[in-house]
Amino acid sequence: MSDDTNNRGAQDRARVAGGEGYEVRYFAEKHGISMEQAQELIDRHGNSREVLDQAAQRLKG
Repeated sequence: MSDDTNNRGAQDRARVAGGEGYEVRYFAEKHGISMEQAQELIDRHGNSREVLDQAAQRLKG
């Protein structure tokens, strides 16, 4: 991270921040699953958005 607080860099949208409630909530709402299910997927599969999207689709059937 830069010492300049105005230069925070680009966000990495390819990842889901499992430790951030708002990220887990967004992911859960996007896929129509509970926050608990979303957190379990993140814990099991890591934070790759592509992998998690596929796992959520499989979960929903």
